[in-house]
Amino acid sequence: MERARVEQILKESNVLLEGHFILTSGKHAGQYMQCAQILQYPAFTKEIVSGLAESFTEDRVDVVVGPATGGIILAYEMAAQLKARNLFAERENGRMTFRRNFKINPGERVLVIEDVVTTGGSVLEVIELVKEAGGILVGVALLVDRSMGKVDFGVKTAAAYVADIAAYEPDDCPLCREGARPAVKPGSRSLK
Repeated sequence: MERARVEQILKESNVLLEGHFILTSGKHAGQYMQCAQILQYPAFTKEIVSGLAESFTEDRVDVVVGPATGGIILAYEMAAQLKARNLFAERENGRMTFRRNFKINPGERVLVIEDVVTTGGSVLEVIELVKEAGGILVGVALLVDRSMGKVDFGVKTAAAYVADIAAYEPDDCPLCREGARPAVKPGSRSLK
């Protein structure tokens, strides 16, 4: 999918927020990609996931898994396009797990999809679940890669959009030093 079209969708769906944010990784940033905004528009979601699906059509994907909450709708749409089964992982007692009798069978070929990656923590947790179940990880699909390609999942990775947004350690955050805006945490990592 053309980068210009992805940018147009991001703008039309009000994904990019300005302010002082605490990311899932604990780092601070002056911008936040609220990808859930795209997910309220099924046509945008379908279009972007279709572009990502092209990277995995030859991988014989059996199961698509998304971490809750950002990956749930994306996994569903990707599974529909790849004619695969759809699962999501969610946190229980702070740890990513499969609930609701979801499981990956040994030998199933698995694609993990996530909305935004900065450090890759949630995706790495899901990858560990795939391995523990005996699944074969064939790739990772990302709506937005905030790591600028620095996170290596050890498999084919495709991102619809690579964002160059600075992130700071809390003790080295210029926004904190300015003190003009309190930091807010808009993500879903704290959901139990």
